[in-house]
Amino acid sequence: MPLRVLSIALGVFLLFMGLDKLEWFLDSGFLARRLQEWRGTARPIVRWYLDTIAIPGVPVFARLVPLAEFAAATALILGTYVRLAAALTMLMIINIHFAADIIFRYDYLINPYGVPILGGLLALALGGKKLPQSLSRK
Repeated sequence: MPLRVLSIALGVFLLFMGLDKLEWFLDSGFLARRLQEWRGTARPIVRWYLDTIAIPGVPVFARLVPLAEFAAATALILGTYVRLAAALTMLMIINIHFAADIIFRYDYLINPYGVPILGGLLALALGGKKLPQSLSRK
């Protein structure tokens, strides 16, 4: 039952994270500006990633990220494909935190969007099979 509660809580969190990015569907400039801000202080490997993958992919990522957050939120709240949704969401969040160049900094360890979210998603990815009160117990 505790993992089911965690699944719902993280699902609600992702739902509101996706709602916060609704404007990205109409204007990818919001994401482009954020990536440019991160680029200004990024380490060389992160700057390479931003220049080579993230910034050129802004038109796709600006739509994909909120869509993925909504899909993961739905899966986690309803209890369907919890393990898959949690694993893919964890990879997406690691990607975003890498692009922001925060994942290897001390501040990341006390960032509420960091270790607690990734830890919760990891717990669901490993143990989120056949959770009680799920729409689908897969």
